[in-house]
Amino acid sequence: MTARPDTPRSRRARPAKPALTREGIVAAAVAVLRAEGLRKVTMRRLAQELDTGPASLYVYVRNTDELHAAVLDELLGTVGRVAAEGSWRERLTAVLTEYTGMLLAHPTLARSALTARPSGPHYLRLIETLLALLDAGGVPPAQAAWGVDLLLQHATATAAEHAGQDAAPADWDALGGAVHGASEQTHPHIAATAGLLLSGAPEARLAWAFDALVNGIAQTAVPD
Repeated sequence: MTARPDTPRSRRARPAKPALTREGIVAAAVAVLRAEGLRKVTMRRLAQELDTGPASLYVYVRNTDELHAAVLDELLGTVGRVAAEGSWRERLTAVLTEYTGMLLAHPTLARSALTARPSGPHYLRLIETLLALLDAGGVPPAQAAWGVDLLLQHATATAAEHAGQDAAPADWDALGGAVHGASEQTHPHIAATAGLLLSGAPEARLAWAFDALVNGIAQTAVPD
């Protein structure tokens, strides 16, 4: 006798849920990030997505900070595949610009990345790529090692800063008005360079900043 379609099925008759894995949890977190932003990437929300209890997730991820770092590492999988063309400086700038762009595409992640501590395979590959390019430019190993941190800090801070521009355009308008309205008597240097302070396309300023940092990294010895 065939059961009626609306007859409730027992738990034993339901399909088994896929086994929880760290990779599956991170994949679900990335999906939530892309759809709704990082604020929604919580253990409770992921538990709902994966049809389990929040406590089950802590077996694979210690806390929300570690989860956000894992999400950042997963997205880094799209960054750092260097083209063979161009000088080492051009390729270095391209990688760092790509990293910045990835964060700009996810504004809430950009802010979280300021304190996140990724340690996954994609992050290690990014570090390896940057070190290799600095080595190709003859930058001493110690300066390259410290310099990579400085370059990524600037890229991350730039992304976090610009991620808020769309959210608060009035703040940027107010800054521009204050700079251009500065008095020559009280702020002579600002008045003289008002047009320069806020000039340049974001891409040009970012490339210039990386070039300036690399120049300093290459010329500044690490203290003993």
